[in-house]
Amino acid sequence: MANFVPSRVAFLLALGLASEISAATTIAGANGLTASVDPNGTYYLWVPSTGWYFGGKIGAALNNISVATSADSIGGYSEISFQFQTDAARTAAIRLYGNRQLVLFTATATAGGPNTFSFPNWTNYPHPLSQLTYTGIFAAPAFHSASNDGPWVFFDSSANTFIISAATHFMVSTTGWGPNGELSSGISSQIATLPAGFSHRTLMALDAGVNRAFDSWGNALIALLGKKRPPNDADISLRQIGYWTDNGATYYYQTGNSLTYEQTLAAIKADFDHAGIALGYVQLDSWFYPKGPSASWTANGSGIYQYLAAPALFPGGLGNFQQSLGISLITHARWIDPSSPYHQQYAMSGNVVTDPSYWRMVAMYLASSGVGAYEQDWLGDKAQTSFDLTNPDLFLNNMASAMAQQNVSIQYCMASPRHFLQSLWHNNVTTIRTSEDRMQRSHWTNFLYTSRLAGALGLWPYSDVLMSGETGNLLLATLSAGPVGVGDPIGGLNASNLRHAVRADGVIVKPDAPVTPIDSSYLAAEQAPSLAQMTTPQIAATYTDFGGLRADYVFVYTPAGNSASATLRPADFGMTQRVYLYNYFANTGQAAEPSESVTMPVTADPLYIIAAPIGRSGIAVLGDLDQFVSLGKKRVTALEDDGVVHLSVAFANGESSRVISGHSRSKPVVEAGDGSVGPVTYDAGTGLFHVPVMPGADRSAAIRIELARELVRRHPAE
Repeated sequence: MANFVPSRVAFLLALGLASEISAATTIAGANGLTASVDPNGTYYLWVPSTGWYFGGKIGAALNNISVATSADSIGGYSEISFQFQTDAARTAAIRLYGNRQLVLFTATATAGGPNTFSFPNWTNYPHPLSQLTYTGIFAAPAFHSASNDGPWVFFDSSANTFIISAATHFMVSTTGWGPNGELSSGISSQIATLPAGFSHRTLMALDAGVNRAFDSWGNALIALLGKKRPPNDADISLRQIGYWTDNGATYYYQTGNSLTYEQTLAAIKADFDHAGIALGYVQLDSWFYPKGPSASWTANGSGIYQYLAAPALFPGGLGNFQQSLGISLITHARWIDPSSPYHQQYAMSGNVVTDPSYWRMVAMYLASSGVGAYEQDWLGDKAQTSFDLTNPDLFLNNMASAMAQQNVSIQYCMASPRHFLQSLWHNNVTTIRTSEDRMQRSHWTNFLYTSRLAGALGLWPYSDVLMSGETGNLLLATLSAGPVGVGDPIGGLNASNLRHAVRADGVIVKPDAPVTPIDSSYLAAEQAPSLAQMTTPQIAATYTDFGGLRADYVFVYTPAGNSASATLRPADFGMTQRVYLYNYFANTGQAAEPSESVTMPVTADPLYIIAAPIGRSGIAVLGDLDQFVSLGKKRVTALEDDGVVHLSVAFANGESSRVISGHSRSKPVVEAGDGSVGPVTYDAGTGLFHVPVMPGADRSAAIRIELARELVRRHPAE
């Protein structure tokens, strides 16, 4: 038995649990986190950093209590395991890790039996704490209500946080309140019995900071289940700008005047070509396949009759259309209609097909038709199996396996929180919708908070379709680091605005991670009567990290659309050195220390700040300000400051020059290694400089930037 720390002894004495001091078996984890199990069935956690205590009871005496040490894919651990008999023979275990404040709980129905046991089942836990859960389709954030099919997030006024969720059996798991207010995790009560050997795991992550806890929790689940995080350019939807035809887009169930669908989409492609922006793909929504008993493409309220391109729309077939268009496709799918012949041809459950032969057929059809990604929609609504231990997994696993064999990636849409978690099993589920149909300001808040859930689990969030002239929507979609999709009418493309998000080759210039609320925003959101009514500014941030230098991109707005003042502290969004805060739309800025509070006005329009680190050279590199994400790695491929700034720039075909900007106390000297540079312009009043950069033969440039005084010091006149 491990030694008890004195503060914990005092705590247990205060709770009247003195007998457990000597009887309990105890293990220790990171930062003094301890777990104890008593033979009488009591188990508890002690968190010294916060003084939090969690206590629960098995309801039966324990046998064969033992401690083991080993390592898994998360790291080295200590684990207490034990056996007991309730209404069935069961075993359980509590695992603590040495590298992070994580707790992994395992409960096993040894011989099978009724589903009547939850573990953990905390009868004592920290309260009152603020709470965040995710609920319903699109997993909307909820601060004042609770859903039981996803993670539960608890935090105090200092943003100390713990997150608890299932770590297996996501499609049938539940986290929630017991009949007497217990905080419990297990399998949904809709499942009556469990088979012999059935094990369920629950993960608990604790950290100082909401975002730190999300990262710890998500990284642990990813490590535990072996998912490979997809890079932010993993598939066509993530690499390049796309055109969408879903609900909210111009050509959702309608075509251009006197045009067919094929002609309409060809005209859209021509718009992009004329604008000098390469279109990466076109998304074909539910209109593209026959639906309902009439097998009509117009039957929007019905399910899939047959999953192929409607002959009335694509007489030559989907593959011929894709080849004529010359770019990739993304195709949509929903549930199966009761009239579909698939009911006789394939094994089904609920309104969807579970049969692997169906999914092989669909995946091969898509791959042979030039489809790069498949969007499964209606997941939290009509596209569901029966609720049992096997069919939900069969549906999603067979889908993912077949698509992976054909190198087709998957986007989940209308997903519930459990689908976010289920994606951990599938490397080719790369993106997920994190807000309602048609991106608009009223959706920003849900989008940001649900993007936090997606990003923690290795998913890139998609905002849904927007119009290219909508600057706020386009900016936020670009900051998401996920797909950017527009749905403008023919002739309506706002190319100049779109170029802030993409290069000439259509490649999205994006940050390293999804933009998500900073910790103080969670505290403000919890205090508001509703997210839509918040008058306090919400602050969200993301970044580009070059190792020694990290630039942050900060998005600030009021959900209610009112004017207010926002206080920014660079340390709150990850800055650890002196920075230059550049107001993107006002073209102004100021230097600040990491701990310094800077107050800025927020109007009905969002405030967008680029926080650039001031390096050893005394220069803050802002990058290419013609891009929203001015230091995104698809534009600035390398950045170092060893007293001299070394910066590499990537150019797309058709781009002859880019302007690199920054802030310095005097006019800098810029030299090119690869490529060339033009004259430097410098504003002594603002300290801002700009220099044109031209590519070399390999479509890139490498430049050096330094202050003239430093140049003279290192190279004195001879």
